Amino acid sequence: MRRTDRLFDLIQILRDGRLHRAADLAGRGGVSVRTIWRDMATLMASGLPIEGERGVGYILRAPITLPPMVLSPAEREALRSGLRMVAEGQDELLARAARSLADKISAASPAPVADNDDLFTTPTRSTERAARHLPLIRKAIRAQEKLALTYLELDGSETHGDILPLRLEQSGQVLTLRVRIPGRDPRNLRLDRVLALDSTGETFS
Repeated sequence: MRRTDRLFDLIQILRDGRLHRAADLAGRGGVSVRTIWRDMATLMASGLPIEGERGVGYILRAPITLPPMVLSPAEREALRSGLRMVAEGQDELLARAARSLADKISAASPAPVADNDDLFTTPTRSTERAARHLPLIRKAIRAQEKLALTYLELDGSETHGDILPLRLEQSGQVLTLRVRIPGRDPRNLRLDRVLALDSTGETFS
């Protein structure tokens, strides 16, 4: 972890207003106690209202406001995936809160968030086989790019051709890709039956 990220995490921890021992902070950050001592000295020298010393602990004596963060597409996707896990859980109160928070994140996002960014999957043998195709598929959906497909049909035959990826879907533990195929009706493809998938560099509308 970069030092700037570690310092930010320390501030987040201290914002609860409690006393935190250096050993505990070191354990959470996966660093040495000496590193925490140096980091805390840096934060205190920067003017943050932190009090404490070695052997005692550190506490934030006054609330602070952090500047807004700009999330990368991958960070935004990770956040929304975690929220979807909670939204689909059994605790209705937390599920409503997760859906509300997801809406707020979408509204505050500097760019539209595609529906497939919500996708949450619990790893299984099927989803693990499908996972290797997800980065290319998400990129192609956003860019409206044709993909070259090799697909294993249920009868054991192979299908080869170009597809127009529309959206990712999930039914239970099965990931599917809704596609248009030139000259044919739209269909859903099981990602765990995709043998090969390549970018064509061609776009569609």
